[in-house]
Amino acid sequence: MSNIDATKHWPFYAAAKAPATGTWAEKRRLAAAMRRVIDRLVATDAPIDELQRAADELERFAETLDGLPVRSWLEGFAESATAGDTNAMFDMSPLMGLSNPLSPPIDFELEADRVIGRVTFGRAYEGPPGHVHGGLVAAAFDEVLGFVQCMTGQPGMTGTLQVRYRSPTPLNQPLRFEAWVERLEARKTIAVGTLTCGDKLCAEGEGVFIVIDRERFRSLVGEQSQPKDSGE
Repeated sequence: MSNIDATKHWPFYAAAKAPATGTWAEKRRLAAAMRRVIDRLVATDAPIDELQRAADELERFAETLDGLPVRSWLEGFAESATAGDTNAMFDMSPLMGLSNPLSPPIDFELEADRVIGRVTFGRAYEGPPGHVHGGLVAAAFDEVLGFVQCMTGQPGMTGTLQVRYRSPTPLNQPLRFEAWVERLEARKTIAVGTLTCGDKLCAEGEGVFIVIDRERFRSLVGEQSQPKDSGE
């Protein structure tokens, strides 16, 4: 296993986990409420009048959002792998973002030179009956392995991702990812990890991350920041 000094970057992520204030606090609050709605909606047997009322209110809110400003600059990263370090704001991530209602979300902790990810997948993530969709398990591995490899100081984009499913991953149960950097090879970082539910091994993952050209990445950020045509 590569000797990575994760403590160099970890304080930045810890700071990002501090309670939000102002607009960010309300975005997180709204996302949490939407997360609850999504989880309950997929399995609800509510009467039609309740569903109609909720749909009417949500459509009105969606129309309100359509008329409000949309940011056109980068304000955080949607994934950890390309962030460069954990000083980034990951609120928009679909896997760990507290401001993204699609996120479970995954919460990270540091144990020595390993990263621990804790998450509970609700009913919206179901694949086999009572268990997490395998594609979402793979996506979570991509996020967790990407997070730990960015601590090397040479972050990269996913080159290959291999997931070995050992047993079905339960819904609505606390899950634990454990990830570490196995080795560094020139422009490649190899990270590995496990997913467990209690004492049960659910899956193992390995990711090969290719170090990116930081100038090229900055150009992508610049392209995202450019104003969009009104027809888009």
